[in-house]
Amino acid sequence: MDNARLADGLHEHTAGFAAAVEHADPAAMVPTCPEWPLRVLVGHIGQAHRWAASIVRDGPSPVPDPFDADPGTPGKWSAWLREGAEDLEDAVRAAGDTPVWTFFGPQPARFWLRRMLHDTVVHHADAALTTSRAFTVAPDLAADAISEWLEVLCDPVTTSLKPAFAELRGTGQTLRLEPRDGPGWLITRSPEGVRWTRATKTADVTLTGPVRDLLLVLTRRLPLDRVTVTGDEALAAHWLAHTAA
Repeated sequence: MDNARLADGLHEHTAGFAAAVEHADPAAMVPTCPEWPLRVLVGHIGQAHRWAASIVRDGPSPVPDPFDADPGTPGKWSAWLREGAEDLEDAVRAAGDTPVWTFFGPQPARFWLRRMLHDTVVHHADAALTTSRAFTVAPDLAADAISEWLEVLCDPVTTSLKPAFAELRGTGQTLRLEPRDGPGWLITRSPEGVRWTRATKTADVTLTGPVRDLLLVLTRRLPLDRVTVTGDEALAAHWLAHTAA
């Protein structure tokens, strides 16, 4: 997926997020982000986009606290959110191929465009669930969001950032995500960590459904029963119980 598609997706889902929270109660609690009122979720999105842009331009800085973000009054949320997404796109475009800091070592600046896109996609779903708005995501973006999340989980650095993810290690157990269109994902839980490939093979448990629903189940935004589960359901439940981001 090229930078233009990533940027388009970022703007699309930032706008969708803004529409989902329009006229909503800032104090409404977000059911999929425990202890976060809607105002904090809004603050997190705009804050994260600006934070990523600052990393691309100036190097690493401490992870900000979403409760410290100030998105302004609800009437200003949409413009503030759009400005943050534009700032990130501008920073990545200016950086070009120059490596920048990431949690996983130096990488091209597009790393942050992709990371923030998929963070925004999932939080767009959070906002829509909170305000009872519709949530849609293009299949190519949903598929890339699944792949990007699995890349994060597979990186050895991830368990040093969040030790609880070490519980995803196993002895060869396999999970398969099977969308209705396109290739699926085969996840293997090895003693060394999580591994994955876009191969379609028999697995201990298979989750089948639209790629949108697979993404939302994988990121714990929808319950497991929203997709078809074939095989060891307890294995799938264990995976989800230990992937709280």
